[in-house]
Amino acid sequence: MAWLILFLAGLLEIVWAIGLKYTAGFTKPWPSVITLAAMIASFVLLGQALRTLPLGIAYSVWVGIGVVGTVIFGAWLYGESLSVLKVASILLILLGIVGLKLTS
Repeated sequence: MAWLILFLAGLLEIVWAIGLKYTAGFTKPWPSVITLAAMIASFVLLGQALRTLPLGIAYSVWVGIGVVGTVIFGAWLYGESLSVLKVASILLILLGIVGLKLTS
């Protein structure tokens, strides 16, 4: 169950990272509210996952999910470039996340 909670926390990290782009420096009310809500929910879920999972592994997986998701959505939504080296690096991060899950 802790892994599912951690996964949801990582998804919410993607939401708030993408949401930051829409807040215009927190000058737009609704995008700011959504972004802040996603931040709070992500941290709360991460804290819940940390009740069971080791800190280093949980935090690394949470950040990894956020990084990979944000890069993918950045390319999709904003046309940010994805070179072969960037894709290979994302795959290495994913491999690291899987490795941390398998070893814990």
